Amino acid sequence: MLTKDQKDTFKKRLLEMKEEAEKDLEEYRNDRAKEDYQNDETGEISSVADHPGNLGTDQFEREKEMTFYEQAREKLMDVNDALKRMEEGRYGLSEKSGEPIPVERLEAMPTARYRVDEIEDQQ
Repeated sequence: MLTKDQKDTFKKRLLEMKEEAEKDLEEYRNDRAKEDYQNDETGEISSVADHPGNLGTDQFEREKEMTFYEQAREKLMDVNDALKRMEEGRYGLSEKSGEPIPVERLEAMPTARYRVDEIEDQQ
């Protein structure tokens, strides 16, 4: 079972992770809001690309940004869920078995919901 000091430490880390994820999401939204029209992101004056490869590069960059956005969104959901479990007194306990999650696992992954051996059982 986690001590009060350990819970406080994990809560602080989770709040820092939450702030970071919210900042990442906000940066993404601000970048997307700046794009009034398609050519803004490439800096092209014309809608005709100089080279067909530019279209692929632009598409790749948009998909990469969307991946980072989705990762930040999922991280925020995981952090909020961990903070909720903390408020409810369930933080640090496996959602599958109710057994304590080792502190080492929580240190590596503060949003952990299961013990490592339980994850391996599911695969």
